[in-house]
Amino acid sequence: MNDLDLDSTHSLLNAIIEAELAGVVRYTHYSLMVRGPNRIPIVDFFREQAAESLVHAQQAGEILTGLEGHPTVNIAQIQETHQHSIGALLNESLQHEKEALGLYKDLLKVVEGSSIYLEEYARGQIGQEELHTMEITKMLRDYEQ
Repeated sequence: MNDLDLDSTHSLLNAIIEAELAGVVRYTHYSLMVRGPNRIPIVDFFREQAAESLVHAQQAGEILTGLEGHPTVNIAQIQETHQHSIGALLNESLQHEKEALGLYKDLLKVVEGSSIYLEEYARGQIGQEELHTMEITKMLRDYEQ
């Protein structure tokens, strides 16, 4: 890890923490706003996503502090669209997941060749975010207009 770009790694891990903490708030909000006959399974889905976002933020923070970085106390900006149909919430979720995916891919580029552990962490998170985007895309099929 001698050739690891610590500044870039710290910066990206903090951006990941901010994005994942925003996911906690975003998905909690979404779970409260769901209406209609499909409410229960979609509320459960959003609550699971909120819990997972918290775990992801904590994982990134543990790695950051392990690399002698300082975790942020900020969260990424969340725009309240006031669009609360299930389709709108899922579309916003898909956008959020794609942004998180981009952050993990950026992290992989920075750590590649410098740390097997960080590479595997980034690849694992990329896999999870790709799975989330596929799941949300499948869920959206019933809400296409």
